[in-house]
Amino acid sequence: MSEQNPVVVRVKGSFRDAEGREDEILTVARGRHYFHRDKHYVLYDDESLQQGEKTPTILKIGRDAMTLLRRGTVEQEQRFECGAEKCSMYRTPYGNINLAVRTEELVIHYDEGETAGMVDIRYDLFVNGAFQSSNMLHIEIEEYHGGGKRLCVDAP
Repeated sequence: MSEQNPVVVRVKGSFRDAEGREDEILTVARGRHYFHRDKHYVLYDDESLQQGEKTPTILKIGRDAMTLLRRGTVEQEQRFECGAEKCSMYRTPYGNINLAVRTEELVIHYDEGETAGMVDIRYDLFVNGAFQSSNMLHIEIEEYHGGGKRLCVDAP
């Protein structure tokens, strides 16, 4: 395993549900990055899932796929691969939900040995077999150089 580097992770998500309602979410967090066996690993705590709770999150980014792993109050392992539909179980304290994502577009800008990178994903989400929403994720990972700066939550 290579050296872990401090990073800032910005995740901007948007969706349109079956009724046409639209919404956005923006998450900004400090994290760590390392490169191992041809994959980038980005580790951070996501505070947007459960109010007042931090959910440890790992992005495992390869050349042509990304896997989202969450372990904590909620648990999930979801793989995004262009042109494929991938199923998973979303575990919450209130029960489990069967999810499927059909990835329509996946663009990964992350070179080997680089700490900074970007991922764009466009996918449809299905809950228990029924269409839930069309979604877009824009993920930016930047080196964090410290200096006591506050993290900005402005949209990228």
